[in-house]
Amino acid sequence: MTTASELRDAALREFASAGYLGTSIQAIADRAGVSKASVLYHYTSKEALLDAALSPAIEQIGAILPRTVQLSGTDEERRDFLVRFVDLLLEHRLAAQIFITQSGALIDVPVVARAQVLIREIAEARPQQTVDDQVRFAVALGGAAYLLAQAGSYGVQAAPDDTQLRDSLIRILGELLASVTPA
Repeated sequence: MTTASELRDAALREFASAGYLGTSIQAIADRAGVSKASVLYHYTSKEALLDAALSPAIEQIGAILPRTVQLSGTDEERRDFLVRFVDLLLEHRLAAQIFITQSGALIDVPVVARAQVLIREIAEARPQQTVDDQVRFAVALGGAAYLLAQAGSYGVQAAPDDTQLRDSLIRILGELLASVTPA
């Protein structure tokens, strides 16, 4: 028997590959190898599946939100935040892909609206920054999220493994954000 979490994972993969608007309950059922009725037994709608698929990532983003201030702290504090952030992106790569590539079309979907509120809170949680610092922050963290969300989409044959990518992202984000003006 397929569990709700297996269906959630199948939905996440389907939403990432076909897009939320291009995904049907039947497509999720097919991907999971179950009937449409089985999917609807666990989830009442496609929107409920999207919520279940994205909520774990959103909850973890909310959990690291208070640590955003560490970017203006010591080198060790900045690295601690970046390790947590990069690990979150690696763990929730498909959710990041969905949010980055589809959030504009899904603004009225409550789970996407929740994620957008969190992104604004992350930006606002940091101490007062210069415009350059705000741009550096957005480009660095948004770029990292985009890179991981799109990894493998460009047909690169010798893509680094996740361990290499993780180490590189933490190091390069640290370099980019090292000049963030302390409060």
